[in-house]
Amino acid sequence: MQRLGYAIAPHIIDAADHGVPQHRERLFLVCSRSKNPLFLNLPKRPHRAIGDFIEWDSHNWSPVNKPGRSPATLRRIAAGRAEFGERFIAPYYSSGSGLTGRSIQRPIGTITTRDRWAVIDGDKMRMLAVPEARAAMSFPRNYALPDTHRDAMHLLGNAVCPVAAADLLNELRRAA
Repeated sequence: MQRLGYAIAPHIIDAADHGVPQHRERLFLVCSRSKNPLFLNLPKRPHRAIGDFIEWDSHNWSPVNKPGRSPATLRRIAAGRAEFGERFIAPYYSSGSGLTGRSIQRPIGTITTRDRWAVIDGDKMRMLAVPEARAAMSFPRNYALPDTHRDAMHLLGNAVCPVAAADLLNELRRAA
């Protein structure tokens, strides 16, 4: 890019710093045809809790203690209860957020292209639902997604949070 005459300014942006209820760090390269790189002064907003976006009275819950549940999952849930109480979120299929999950009073971790986050409420649990993941990405409720859970989660996991992108574009416009 430099050989083509562009100045490059890397920006690591965490969507949570833009009021999105999700920690999602991404690298954005701002390439400009200017003598010096264009470093942006992006706004910072308060972090939002994922618990405000979880639909506690909806979706399909299953018992935490059911036949076939992984011992590792049960250990994570027990540790999460000890750390956060009856309601929290935890990675279901992989690592992340330690061995205890994370508090619903803070942003969720990155929404991935596959189901990752389990919602725990006392003795029941379920995977994060599409409307909750859409909210965690900062897409409006009326944003159209595929009907199948898998396809919708795949698209959300690959998306850029609109609020963070808008902040980046607005600051580019201001700095230009």
